[in-house]
Amino acid sequence: MANQFTRRDFLRTGTAAGLGAAAGSMIVGGCTDVLARVGSASMIGYNPPAKDLIKVGFVGMGNQGSGHVRNLLKVEGCQVAAVCDIRPERVKWAKAEVVKAGQPEPKGYTGGDLDFERMCAEEDLDLVYNAAPWRWHTPICLAAMKNGKHAASEVNIALTVEDCWRLVETSEKTKMHCVMQENCCYNSTEMATLNMIAQGLFGEVMHGECGYLHDLRGLKIHPTYYQGMWRVYQSLKRDGNLYPTHGIGPMAWCMDINRGDAFDYLVSMTTKAIGLNEFADAKYAAAKSDKDKQFYGEWQNRKYVLGDVNTTLIKTKKGKTIICQHNTNLPRPYSRAFLVQGSHGLMRMYPTEKVHIEGVSKGHGWEDFAEYKKKYEHPVWKAIREKAQGAGHGGMDFIEDYRLVTALRRGITPDIDVYDSVAWSAIIPLSEQSIKNGGAPVKFPDFTRGAWKQSRPLGVSQWHI
Repeated sequence: MANQFTRRDFLRTGTAAGLGAAAGSMIVGGCTDVLARVGSASMIGYNPPAKDLIKVGFVGMGNQGSGHVRNLLKVEGCQVAAVCDIRPERVKWAKAEVVKAGQPEPKGYTGGDLDFERMCAEEDLDLVYNAAPWRWHTPICLAAMKNGKHAASEVNIALTVEDCWRLVETSEKTKMHCVMQENCCYNSTEMATLNMIAQGLFGEVMHGECGYLHDLRGLKIHPTYYQGMWRVYQSLKRDGNLYPTHGIGPMAWCMDINRGDAFDYLVSMTTKAIGLNEFADAKYAAAKSDKDKQFYGEWQNRKYVLGDVNTTLIKTKKGKTIICQHNTNLPRPYSRAFLVQGSHGLMRMYPTEKVHIEGVSKGHGWEDFAEYKKKYEHPVWKAIREKAQGAGHGGMDFIEDYRLVTALRRGITPDIDVYDSVAWSAIIPLSEQSIKNGGAPVKFPDFTRGAWKQSRPLGVSQWHI
């Protein structure tokens, strides 16, 4: 029953982006023929009123959401005041965790898919944070902002260009921040690299490589891991770079995207799709029970649209390049393929962390990154490392949650603003457009309406504790 519901529910959303209008050989990204739209005053640098206590309503306590709830309960000045999930058992779990942490029992919302709207309207909250399945990220953020709450979302924050614009325009109109919580921006290696760039060790950054290369076959074709198996339905209906932000977020920080440079256009292509079919075949052959054979048999002959490997090439306004890959349907060790090439050197993160600095590293050889990582540890990590111990993904999950809540408490613009959030997420629909048009270049909309030209520092370079 869960499979049938999810399939019907997914088809109803119609998340595939329109082809857009052609301008010569360059396709204009999105479902309108404009690259920028008139809006309200920019949210760049907007500092909200400071508050001693940030009351949070959380939506979606699944695999990642439960970790965020635990993190928020450890952040000073943060109260989890409401929780929402379509599964009553997850709301019950969250209530118990909040009470165990010494906070008042939060109000619970379990009244179906849209009960987050009632929570946003009824509760006295400062921030609505969600880790629901992808298609709900934009609707939850919009409901939060329209009801006077800041919005934060797990990645990706939007699946269409039109939804990207809706988030920008609603944030500007309501003066509520809208933040995509990209945890990999706060990874210790990426942040040490960011610090090295700031101190000039690599010279001018010219090129980057990144992505999300992670064998998810056993999680996609699994009856319970993703609630309702929502993620495999993305593979059935979408062909593009579906999960770019773990790589592109840190890379955008390294390249000053929206802070003096901007994504200009991309081209994208994918391989054919055989990985999930072969996985289901192997699982079916190895199945011992009739139940398992029936389950895997349902997934053997499906027509998966998502190509097994996607490669997207991005050109920036200032002439820099980025390769961003997506590969979740084939066997491979985890990698974000992170590499930064500057005019004076480069670093790579996978399969082992290495660095080469001109005039310092011997010959054409690599050096281990470990000593550089210690020497150039980012001040944010130095300040928050002890608090982050034991948190998810090596501590970076706690740091992203801590930084967001602390920014709102202090009345500071969050590290990742709405323009960053939508620029990184827009790679999904734009890559789909490029693929549908034979790898044609697709222009990025200018969500900042020209404000990207102004050089401005990252939040993590301005305050650290």
